This record gives sequence, C-alpha cells and structure tokens, in this order.
Amino acid sequence: MLKTKIVLLSALVSCALISGCKEDKPDHVTIEFMHSSVEQERQAVITTLIERFEKANPEITVKQVPVEEDAYNTKVITLARSGSLPEVIETSHDYAKVMDKEQLIDREAVTNVIQTVGENAFYDGVLRIVRTEDGSAWTGVPVSAWIGGIWYRKDVLANAGLNEPKNWQDLLNVAQTLNDPAHKKYGIALPTAESVLTEQSFSQFALSNKANVFNAEGHITLNTPEMTRALSYYRDLAANTMPGSNDIMEVKDAFMNGTAPMAMYSTYILPAIMKEGDPQNIGFVVPTEETSAVYGMLTSLTITSGQKEEETEAAEKFVAFMEQADNIADWVMMSPGAALPVNKAVVGTKTWQDNGVIKALGELPGQLIAELPNIQVFGAVGDKNFTRMGDVTGSGVVSSMVHNVTVGKADLSSTLQESQKKLDTLIEQR
Repeated sequence: MLKTKIVLLSALVSCALISGCKEDKPDHVTIEFMHSSVEQERQAVITTLIERFEKANPEITVKQVPVEEDAYNTKVITLARSGSLPEVIETSHDYAKVMDKEQLIDREAVTNVIQTVGENAFYDGVLRIVRTEDGSAWTGVPVSAWIGGIWYRKDVLANAGLNEPKNWQDLLNVAQTLNDPAHKKYGIALPTAESVLTEQSFSQFALSNKANVFNAEGHITLNTPEMTRALSYYRDLAANTMPGSNDIMEVKDAFMNGTAPMAMYSTYILPAIMKEGDPQNIGFVVPTEETSAVYGMLTSLTITSGQKEEETEAAEKFVAFMEQADNIADWVMMSPGAALPVNKAVVGTKTWQDNGVIKALGELPGQLIAELPNIQVFGAVGDKNFTRMGDVTGSGVVSSMVHNVTVGKADLSSTLQESQKKLDTLIEQR
C-alpha cells in the first residue's frame, strides 16, 4: 500500500511539474521584422544585422518581412485586421501617428527601448517628432531621417556674383536674378503640383514664419496673417520656377540637367549628385525668416501591440540591439548621405568615417546633421503631434491651396478662406 502511495505521489508531482512547464515562457521565440528594404543589397545588410543579433541572442529568431514601399501602409492595415502584425515594424513618423491612433503600437515597449538606449543618445529635437499626441509617450524608436531644403550650384551663384541665400528675401533675389524663362532657364525648381512634396516644401516656409495648420488646442489655423504671408511668398518664389505643375521628377530633373541652379528637394537627391561626380560644387541651405524650420521625415522601428509577452520582450531586445553604434551605423549607411543618422553614436564609428560617399561630401553631412534640431512639421505643436494631421495631408487641401495660387493664379485671400472651411469641416467630421 505504501509503495502504491509513493508511486501515486510521484505521478502527481510529475504532473504538476509538467503543468508548470506549460505556463513558463518558451525556450525559443520567433518574431517578425517588417521593413521596406526590398532591394537585394539592402536585404543583405539587414540579414547580416539579424545574424549578428541571433548570435548574441540564440533564444530568438528574427524573420524578415520585406514589403514594397507603395504597398507598405496597406499591408500594415491588412495584417492588423487579420491579427498577424509583425512584432517590429519600420515606419515613418507620419504613419506611426496613424498606427498609434489605431492602437497598434505598444507604447510601453517603445518607451522601454528608448529608456534603455537613453534619450540623450539622440540628436536634439529628434524624439520630439515621434511624440504621441498627448505628449506622454513615443510612437517609435528613431533610426534615421531625411531632410529637405534648398540645394544650389555654387559655381552658378558665384559667377553671377550672388551669395548663399540666408533668408527669404535673399532666396527670392537669387531666384529672380537667375530666372531666364526666354531661354528655358529658371531661378529655382520648386514643387507646385497637388502632391505631398508640395505640402512638405511649403510647410518649411510656413513654419519658418510661425504658421501651423493646428494650434495648441487642436483647431485649424490656416487662414491667419502668418500663413497668408507664407503663401504669398511661396507664390512669388514660384514665379521663378518652370511652368506647369512641378513634382518630384520635374524638380529633380531640372536641377540635375542644369535647367535650374537651385531646387527644393530632400537629401535623397545626393545619390544623383554623387553620380554626377562633383559634390563639392553643391551647397545646401534652409532660408530662415522668424525661426529656423526644416522639413524632415524620421524613420523609426516601432513595436506592435497585442503580442505575447515573450515576443514583446524579444522585440525590445532586437530594437535596442539595432540602436547600438555599429549596428545603427550599418542601417544608416544603406543610403549614405541621403539617410541621416539620428543616433549620435553613428558619426563616431569607422563605418561612417571610412565611407567613401561621406568623405566625398566633405563638410556637407555635418551641416545636414546640424539641421536635425530645426525639424518642424505641420501638426506638431510643442510636445503635441496631432494625429489628425494625417487626415489633413490625405485630403490634399494644403497642396491644392498652394497649387491653386501658384499654377492656377487663384486669389490668395479667398483660397485661404475656402481651404480653412474645408479643413474645419474635415476635422469636425472626425
């Protein structure tokens, strides 16, 4: 009888142990990382980073989910609806607002990573752009950025006896001096199409004059004296650009083929400039009015909500690993010069310092990085980033407003009034 009881007790203990094991975290965790680097050479870099991470964390496997940029945002929504969002997603600060609005971001996990990396690890102003609307958290961990501004050919300005334009009036003077439409030469290549690029470009001038789409209370502030002056200036500047609606290709081509010696474009024009072979002849400036304002787009790695605890912990480890100096340097240098580091550690690495493109660009990379604290975007007011700005951009009202007064020659005052009404109605319906 005693022997029977001992056997029964052993069985119960074994059962309890087995049951307990089922509640423990698994020994191995697999997470997915969704990104837009579909190019073979970029995937190779990311593969190396993942292998490096898995070697340091053998209990975690990271699977890549590369998605074409054009289908990216739609893919996020599709995966969210099916309950199969990857644990880590590369996203722009703009789309991160949408994800946060839909409660797809694990704010606590993102905060854990930023605190692990350290807020001081990032350049001033960077974390402000990824603040949530209530200012209490972040929508992602920044990994890189691009900025926009005025690119110009130094030799053209010098031959005309013109200095680098430092403010609005300087820029307008240079554009007017160099404008020669009779010979199909223009003072500046400026976006005027009904496009996102036009909204982004115009925003730099508006924000430099302290004009924003929202105020701190979340009300639309399009029809204001500050915005009126900015739009009036943009119209005057556009009188010195190519006729018709100019968008990404028209602006880039005009600058690269010599039709215009100045252009408003992002740092992603640098690969074409490098291919041309004379990067030292290219200058970059952000003309300032009331305040410095440069449009910038931040790329972040965000951690999605609704995952198992062990998956979220693995995701935190992976994103924190990516922010380590050599790793984040490899990420940024997939697009040297075009993508700017937001983590201060990058410029201290051999990967950065020994890169041929960075060397060829001379002082320019440092100048571009120095503009990061000046990034301002529509819808960001203080520590608030209004998610409804996504609806505003999606509506096309701002870019249409700019297009109508530049290309369409519409009355400025009535256009502003009509645009204000449209956005008021749009926001009231949300």
